[in-house]
Amino acid sequence: MSPPPVRVALAAAVRTLPRAAGLAYEPKFDGHRMVVLRTEEDVVLQARSGRIVTGAFPDLAAAARQLPAGTVLDGEVVVWHAGRTDFALVQRRAAAANAARAAVLAQSLPASYAAFDVLELAGVDVRGRPYERRRALLVDLLLPLGPPLQPVPMTTDPELAETWYETLPASGIEGLVVKRLDQPYPAGRRAWRKLRHTNVRDAAVIGYTGTPRRPLALVLVLPGEEDEAPLVSSPLSEVLRTELAAALAERGPAPAGGGGAGGATVTAIGLGEVPFRLLDPPLAAEVRHSSVRHPPPEVLRLRTDL
Repeated sequence: MSPPPVRVALAAAVRTLPRAAGLAYEPKFDGHRMVVLRTEEDVVLQARSGRIVTGAFPDLAAAARQLPAGTVLDGEVVVWHAGRTDFALVQRRAAAANAARAAVLAQSLPASYAAFDVLELAGVDVRGRPYERRRALLVDLLLPLGPPLQPVPMTTDPELAETWYETLPASGIEGLVVKRLDQPYPAGRRAWRKLRHTNVRDAAVIGYTGTPRRPLALVLVLPGEEDEAPLVSSPLSEVLRTELAAALAERGPAPAGGGGAGGATVTAIGLGEVPFRLLDPPLAAEVRHSSVRHPPPEVLRLRTDL
């Protein structure tokens, strides 16, 4: 039996680097949020949504068996390629459909775990302790083990943090996460702050192309644009297709006239007018884009927490 899902801490976006006494700064890696649970029996790897993804990352599960039983870590799984983290390769790892495929990918695309917090250690719940103390416990725990389980870098120097912010994007780092040194672990709350370097934002998902069982792309409205005209995203990864299909199944049958053949249409880059199925009420998604029209927005994840 798997342990109950762990509620992870969240971060609120800021536009400028916070500067004050008692703050800590960490690089924000471009990967998948993951909780590592070392139980008495084995290892469980949990995605932010609560979904169990142990089977897709056998290399990380094997490494985590070195942890003492009763230990829970919070962090980001990344895949390094050509000197930088590659989000698309993490998506490929997460999409492994069976054990054989997962084992092959673990060899060709080995994952790393960038741990940024410890919630339990050897059966002791440490979420109520200050971040500064949890950080020390995390470093003492992971440094002797070495890769692929590693603590993220941290500094209390805002000047060094600003240097990281300006120079690390070439390595695939999205930005910074800022925490208070005296802060307990804020499970389920947006008590951390994040400063992102990339054009990442939340968008309204008003529909999708494809079928309910096989969605292909999202139809999005990006808040704040002048006309807020719907855009078609780049094709969804296999992981996101599966996640969206599950969300659509939970909603039940679409209402009559809900798009598809003879329904709503939207202009897609390079394709012209394409039909899509409307979503009422809309969903939310986190997307990355470099401009409004070209290339199309890349969907990073569904925002099921909104």
